[in-house]
Parts: sequence; C-alpha cells; structure tokens
Amino acid sequence: MTRDQLRETPALLARCESYTLPEETKAAGLYAFFRPSAQTTSTEALVEGCWRIMVGSNNYLGLTHHPRVLEAQHAALQRYGSGSTGSRWLNGTLDLHEQLEARLAVLLRKEAALVFTTGYQASLGAVSGFIGRDDHLFLDKLDHASIVDGARLAAGQVHRYNHGDFEQLSRRLAAAPEGSGKLIVSDGIFSMEGTIVDLPRLVAIAREHGAALLIDDAHALGVLGDDGAGTARHFGLDDEVDLVMATFSKSLASVGGVVAGSAAAISYLRHHSRALMFTASAPPAAVAGALAALDVMAEEPERRESLWRNTRRMAEGLRSLGFDLGDSETPIIPVLAGDMTRTLQVWRALFDLGVFAHPILPPAVGPSSCRIRVSVSAEHTDEQIDRVLEAFASIRQLVLG
Repeated sequence: MTRDQLRETPALLARCESYTLPEETKAAGLYAFFRPSAQTTSTEALVEGCWRIMVGSNNYLGLTHHPRVLEAQHAALQRYGSGSTGSRWLNGTLDLHEQLEARLAVLLRKEAALVFTTGYQASLGAVSGFIGRDDHLFLDKLDHASIVDGARLAAGQVHRYNHGDFEQLSRRLAAAPEGSGKLIVSDGIFSMEGTIVDLPRLVAIAREHGAALLIDDAHALGVLGDDGAGTARHFGLDDEVDLVMATFSKSLASVGGVVAGSAAAISYLRHHSRALMFTASAPPAAVAGALAALDVMAEEPERRESLWRNTRRMAEGLRSLGFDLGDSETPIIPVLAGDMTRTLQVWRALFDLGVFAHPILPPAVGPSSCRIRVSVSAEHTDEQIDRVLEAFASIRQLVLG
C-alpha cells in the first residue's frame, strides 16, 4: 500500500462521507436541487430537455429578459469590462455604483445608500457592521438566513423573538441595559410565508424602547408600495424606518444588495462593513442591469398591476382546490404539504407535469410544515397560470390525502 492509502480519513472529512441523504434522495428520484437550466425565458426554463413553467423564480416584475436591461448590461461590458477586480474600498468603485446608490436613496427616501456585491453580503455587512460589543440585536425568528448569519458575526448580544410576537419583543427590549445600542431587524415580506410584517406596530415598539429599525425588503422591493419602494412606503412609514435593506436578484433581475439610511449611518457602514471592504465589487453589467430595471419599474407601473392580478388568480385558484396557503398575502404562495417525503413527492409530480416549483424543507421550515413555494411573475400568462393550477389539481390527493 502507498502512504496515502494507509492514511486514515480525518474525522472532519469522515463526517462528510457519512452524509448520504442527497444520494439516497437521488436514488428515490426525489432530489430537487441543483437542476441546471439549458435555456430560460422570463417564465419558463428548459430543464432535462423539457420546457417547464417557472414558478420558483423571484422574477417578480419579469425583467430578466427585458430588452432595456439586456442592452444596459451589454453596454456596461463594452465600457468597463467583465469585472472590477477589486473591492469598493480600493479600485472597485465605478461611477455606476454611485449612480445606483443615488437612485436607490431617492426611491427609498433616505439620505444615502450603499451597494454591496450580493444581497447576502448586504445582510452580513449591515447586521454585523452596526452591532458593537455592548449592543443588542433583536430578530424575528422567521427572518432570512442571511440576517441570522449576520447576527452570528455581530459582536453584541442577539435576541430572537417568536414570529410576530411583539409583546415578547417589547419585554426583551425593556430588559436591555439602559442606554445600550438596540437594533431590530425584520423581513418586510417573510420569504417562506408570503406575509407582510405589521410595520406600524413594530415602529411603535422601536420608538417606545429607543431602538433603531432595519427592514429587509428583499422580496418587497418592486412589489409593495407606491413606485415599488417596499414595505415602509406600503404603510406610509418611510420616515419611521431607520434603515432599509434590499437585493437586486429579485424584482431588479440582477445580483447585488443595498442598505439605505441616514448619511451618517451609511458613512459608518462604508468604513466598518467587512462584507463590503473585503470582497470584489458588483460587476459592471450587474449594476447597469439594476439601473435599467429601476427605469423600467418606474416607467411601466402596469407590471406591478399584472403581478398582483396574477397573484390573485393563482392564490384563488389554489385555495379553490382546497390547498392550505397559510396567511400568504403576496406573490410568494406557500402550498403546505406536510413532511419532507410527501413534499418531495409533490415536487416530483409537479416537475413531471411541466411545473418548476420549489420544495421548502428543514431547516428553512419545521419538519411538519414543509411546503411547495410558488412565486408569481408579472410575465405569467393566464394560460400558464391555468396550466399550473391544472397540475396542482391532478396531484391534489397526494397533498390532501
């Protein structure tokens, strides 16, 4: 035997070898993840040789294939090249980044904004960047995983309150030391539930306890509020929300993230966020695409009207078939299916019927509350929605028993 053959597998890697769930799921024909698309449109994907209706994408305004977005990206490639090869802190800031920050600050009615390379990094950078050793951070238990990961990097003390339990939140805020820094972070639209945060109540609690408030509008930008400005605009509370965070990978059909707030807060974050300072800046084409998407969003408000019309059509159709959609009130429509095995079986049946939806499994949700998440786009046609509903009707017994 060679020396390498005699060497024992390190314990850390042995643990990896013992993780066989993906292979077992593949053997059962129920592995739903990392399925490559060979081609896409705004509403369909060519997967395994078949065109399937895409109801798993967050392409809410349907802008991924809009000519103006594609033209802007192409022009940016020609002018700036494929990437900046440096961080925002050093050589990676382009005039495009500053243009996008200025546009988003105006849209969100904040003094300033800061663009990150991804939405995930915006979460890490904002949550960990603002929280010092003696500060206290308060998270809804259904906040996105990127916010939770940001909290893990934060130096201060983290408190998680039960979803929507504002009385528990109030008690925990009251227990924090007087004069300490306090930040509440909540999703605007909860990504697994499709529900909207009770922002008026959250604002009142934040003000009562002297806490700053950050709202993550990843799924609300382009969807809620006048001009698609998000949750605060939806409730008419722009001035009451201290910080707004959002991503470009959904309604803006690109990739990147933003944090907007007061000029002082954004300056502080610009010089303290490791997630900004130690990663390459967002590629020129991505930034240009987001800028073009903002133009289209402003000039074609009928897209939001189509999005909400399609949302109502899909949700009413699914409810009429007897499916439990929880309390969803947005284009995120969860179809509750039960345990993991049944949910994967439902996913497979829909996939075979030409519908590309997502199974949502632990740890994103509890073991008994797995679901199929349907996301609606402004570009879906009535005929496509009807085909999705027909597919769900055909597998109704699999879900409802």
